[in-house]
Parts: sequence; C-alpha cells; structure tokens
Amino acid sequence: MTKILFICFGNICRSPMAEFVMKDLAEKAGRQADFYVESAATSPCNTGSPVYPPARDTLTRHGVDCAGKKARPMERADYGKFDLLIGMDAENIREARRICGGDPDHKIYSLLDFTDSPGEVADPWYTGDFDATWRDVSRGCRGLMDGLEKEINSEKKGRERRV
Repeated sequence: MTKILFICFGNICRSPMAEFVMKDLAEKAGRQADFYVESAATSPCNTGSPVYPPARDTLTRHGVDCAGKKARPMERADYGKFDLLIGMDAENIREARRICGGDPDHKIYSLLDFTDSPGEVADPWYTGDFDATWRDVSRGCRGLMDGLEKEINSEKKGRERRV
C-alpha cells in the first residue's frame, strides 16, 4: 500500500482537493486497497475547519465527495507514516521539509512534478479560480496515479515471474 499525504498552507482548498481527487481516481481504478490518502496543512491556522465552500463546490460539480474532511496541521511524525508527501507549491515544499527536519528519504515532491509541465498549483484562496486549481490538481493526481500504477504492476509482474 502506498501512503500519500497532500500538503498546502491551510488544508482547506488545494490539498483536500488533491486528497479527494486521488481517492476518486483510486476508487474508479479499483485500487482503493493500494492507496491510503490524506491531506494536511503547513500552518495550524485552519485546524478543524471544513473544506472551503468554493473548493467543496468544485469537487461536488465533478462528482467528488469530501464530506467530513477537517483541516489538520502536518506533523513531523507524518514523514515516517507516509511514503510520499506532496506539496502544491514551493513554499509548501520548504515548510514540509522544515516540519519534517529535512527529506533524507526523498519523499517530498511537488504535485505538478508528476505532469509534463511542472510548476505550482495556484492558490485559489488568492486567485479565486477554483476551476484552474481543479484542472491542475486533476492533472497532477492523474500523473501520480499513472506512475504509481506502473510501479505496482511492475512489482506484481516481478513477483509472478519468481513463482
């Protein structure tokens, strides 16, 4: 099982969008058992808050449910709990490394690194463009899912050959 933690500043827009898009992709691929997915914030400012309504509405319009999600701060212990810690922008990556005390196992990535056009997922809190964030998050999660599925399938084929 691959354990993934998506990270943004407040855990009310981008990272929960990524969390639930990834869960939806895993479910549609019949791979729920292969993934454990959460999201967290690099700041404690929104702890306990639900997904920001425009982000929730954007997910809902695309058939993705995020009911019950409450923002939580990222903790140093998350580094040991998760295989991948994926930030939405350079600031999230810096803060994740600070919180975790570095990245000795090379687990921290940017979401759009899993696409053919790396960059940053714009923060819709400031841009107001939740549809653009949806497109970036969806593209990043699809790229991540494709890469992880190839890795999982390769591992399964390797085990089959040994049998």
